[in-house]
Amino acid sequence: MRIEDFLSERLLSVWQNQVRYDFTETGVHPMYLRELITREELLELYDRVQLRYIQTNGIPALKESICRLYPGATPGHVLVTNGSAEANYLTLWNQVEPGDEVVVIYPTYLQVPGIARGFGATVRPVLLREEQGWAPDLDQLAERVTPRTKLIYLCNPNNPTGAILAEREMETIVRVAERAGAWILADEVYRGAELSGEPGPSFWGRYDRALVVSGLSKAYTLPGLRIGWIVGPPEVVERIWGYHDYTTITTGALNSELAVVAMRADVRRRILARNQALSVRNLQVLRGWLAEHPDLFRFVPPKIGGVALVGYTLDIGSVDLVMRLLREQSVLIVPGEAFGVDRFVRIGYGHPKLLEGLGLIQQTLAALV
Repeated sequence: MRIEDFLSERLLSVWQNQVRYDFTETGVHPMYLRELITREELLELYDRVQLRYIQTNGIPALKESICRLYPGATPGHVLVTNGSAEANYLTLWNQVEPGDEVVVIYPTYLQVPGIARGFGATVRPVLLREEQGWAPDLDQLAERVTPRTKLIYLCNPNNPTGAILAEREMETIVRVAERAGAWILADEVYRGAELSGEPGPSFWGRYDRALVVSGLSKAYTLPGLRIGWIVGPPEVVERIWGYHDYTTITTGALNSELAVVAMRADVRRRILARNQALSVRNLQVLRGWLAEHPDLFRFVPPKIGGVALVGYTLDIGSVDLVMRLLREQSVLIVPGEAFGVDRFVRIGYGHPKLLEGLGLIQQTLAALV
């Protein structure tokens, strides 16, 4: 198996910790440990947690917390992983064989289509339409899904556009999958980041061949914990657990205990309220800045906090533009090419120094106009 370059992750891993202004965060600026847990709670963990191999499919307290997000789910429906990225990888490894077809709704996080091609599958794209507020082209979906389609992958809420599927769109996707007998892999890692403050609908419970992936990195702004999960039919989740044995085996003991704290009802409400407030405020800043340059930018406002996909009219590719901003201003944003679209950039607008960084971006753009 040979894999293609994963543009967004390679860019971030090389430069993210070397720039002054990192606007690549896929959520609100990450929390400090002191924001998550009190000193007293930390001391309790200090005395209690042994740094050993823990239950490899997830400690019971964490799995029970996850189940509360998915009505009717039991611990047998849940596998805890090292981030949602591992959850996606394990699912593809379990599901996809050479010669299969995987339908992917673009623009999206390119991990899944890259893995699918690496496993020998053909990736068939379906587009979100900018002119329709980044709604999916459901006619194109019906055309692209065939009896050879093994899996339909979508990210909802969507990364990078910030769009959220309507209930009727979700039901149509389910009907199309049912006709072909295809699985749905729904990456719902942004669920909970809605600017409205109300979690959007899930694919959980809509279809017996739906696998839902999520985690603590986006809506919860705790990417450093590296906690994700898969929720699906118990027999499938148990098979995927076997694949987990061949990769990371288990999550970290301390990470899992901190995740239990984050998933506690009162803490969860506090985290999501913090992130919503920061997102609403910073989105106003971003929208005001974009409105000052109507001939340069086009923009469908996101419905979730943290990320915004911004189109531009400059005669420069998105990778070249990003690298120029990096060299000239020590500002890092993500090129649209990393999501399958060019002449766009994704701006993580949850950064506390957003306005300052936008001013530096403007200096470079002024030289390009």
